[in-house]
Amino acid sequence: MTLIASSAASVRSARDAYRRDAVQTATPAQRLVMLFDRLVLDLRRAQEALEGGVLRAAPHISHAQEILVELMSSLRTDAWDGAEQLLGLYAWANARLTDVRLSGDAAGIAPVIELVEPLRDAWRDAAAHV
Repeated sequence: MTLIASSAASVRSARDAYRRDAVQTATPAQRLVMLFDRLVLDLRRAQEALEGGVLRAAPHISHAQEILVELMSSLRTDAWDGAEQLLGLYAWANARLTDVRLSGDAAGIAPVIELVEPLRDAWRDAAAHV
């Protein structure tokens, strides 16, 4: 292995360790904000990648959908009255991304971003007060 490749591997390893530690030491509220931050990032990356075709965008769309599924599966619908509506929003966003994947229409991601960003901001505000 060359010196440059070795250095790159060391940087990746350190970055991965930092991320792992950040997640492990975060509060549940902070983890939720991290998920939403990554969801928005994946959506924006997918939107940009769709210019090069669905295949380029597919990994970002898939990861966004994985996050949405995690949000849906971890939502306790018995804990508060608005949970069912929030679950419906997550399901709508997931279905919309499936439509985008099938159609390749980058414009289909914009409504999902418009839904997710205010939710992320609300969770960020809530996490700051916990």
